Amino acid sequence: MSARTSNEPSFRESVDLMFNRAAALMDLPPGLEEKIRVCNSTYTVRFGVKLRGRIQTFTGYRSVHSEHMEPVKGGIRFSLGVNQDEVEALAALMTYKCALVETPFGGSKGGLCIDPREYEEDELERITRRFAYELIKRDLIHPSQNVPAPDMGTGEREMSWIADQFARMNTTDINSKACVTGKPPHAGGIQGRVEATGRGVQYALQEFFRHPEDIAKTGLSGTLDGKRVIVQGLGNVGYHAAKFLSEEDGCRITGIIERDGALVDEDGLDVEAVSHWIRSHGGVKGFPDGTYVEDGTLVLENDCDILIPAALEGVINLSNAEDIKAPLIIEAANGPITAGADEVLRKKGCVMIPDMYANAGGVTVSYFEWVKNLSHIRFGRMQRRQEESRHQLLVDELERLSKDTGVGWQLSKGFKDKYLRGAGELELVRSGLDDTMRGAYQAMRETWHDHPEISDLRTAAYVVAIQRVSASYRAKGL
Repeated sequence: MSARTSNEPSFRESVDLMFNRAAALMDLPPGLEEKIRVCNSTYTVRFGVKLRGRIQTFTGYRSVHSEHMEPVKGGIRFSLGVNQDEVEALAALMTYKCALVETPFGGSKGGLCIDPREYEEDELERITRRFAYELIKRDLIHPSQNVPAPDMGTGEREMSWIADQFARMNTTDINSKACVTGKPPHAGGIQGRVEATGRGVQYALQEFFRHPEDIAKTGLSGTLDGKRVIVQGLGNVGYHAAKFLSEEDGCRITGIIERDGALVDEDGLDVEAVSHWIRSHGGVKGFPDGTYVEDGTLVLENDCDILIPAALEGVINLSNAEDIKAPLIIEAANGPITAGADEVLRKKGCVMIPDMYANAGGVTVSYFEWVKNLSHIRFGRMQRRQEESRHQLLVDELERLSKDTGVGWQLSKGFKDKYLRGAGELELVRSGLDDTMRGAYQAMRETWHDHPEISDLRTAAYVVAIQRVSASYRAKGL
């Protein structure tokens, strides 16, 4: 990651600065602006776990930014970089993100200061369960009050442990599975959750490219087909975004940046092959195709059409913003562009699709999983076969008419197979996510284009989110 200059705001300060910029354009009642901005509460826990013959003490956090709607929602990350300021900033982003995509949650976030790679699986399970225990007994994990999800350093496995720990402590709670989302499908999860954030990035770009007026602001033209894309971070989000954009939309992935360097190839990199190499070798170094660049952060400054920072916050900052050439940046990670860099890029005419919208696929599909857990039935189970039967009736009637009238035409097999297949859980999840991303973009876009004082999508996103949070608080009588 590039070194930040001394006058660079912290991640927490960046979120507040961006919030303030939007709030200044709004006419909020006295005191409500501060009520929305401040973090309601943060719980810090220090607990011990006996490992390798001695007690090790760990520090964890669960922050609740806003309870304008409950439960509050937000991931739990395992990282040595976890601290109170970061967790509170991420909780604030969750509030605005949920409001923007209209999921009925307040914002929360959690973190454990740990490098999960340093521990065996059984050790990590004991640590996770103890952390969950500390939060559960204070209702900081609960189906109707606080619902975590995976984040950096955590995944389906950790969410299963947390869900099981909650069930052990609440043996008669029929809705216990809804205490956490991001579980594997066989343990109460939902199809499409692992890919959700990356899929949301794809849907966000597809929606952006449906509007010629918006594309023109970047100096680009046409569709996503053939666009040169650089992805920073090939973790869960970056991998799925790059995979879908290259395989389904015809983008060329010309750069992939990882911890140990970067790969570049103007003809396009094979995302699947690079991902497999990283899993096998722990980094991109030595990958047989493309050119290896030891200082990966320099590749952020390479010429491309779309830049996707998909890993850490603050990777684009005052030390490199001036050298960023991409006309379009979509923030797949949380806070990858600092407030200072945001200002520099805006002056340069760069269009940024903000994180609170671009990476909202995860919380959207988490919402679907939470609803599924509360309803105790998988999506599609009631209507799939009935839908197929209705479609079969229509196909049979069309083929009968063709035969009776002697026209002689036939429906193509490809069409019939697709039309006759009823939507299962995965198709319904993708449909719901696509609809959510389109609706949220329309709300941002309307604000962006209808108000001359709003010059960028980030400010528009904050304005829409703040308006919705404000409306919730007013409905409560605040």
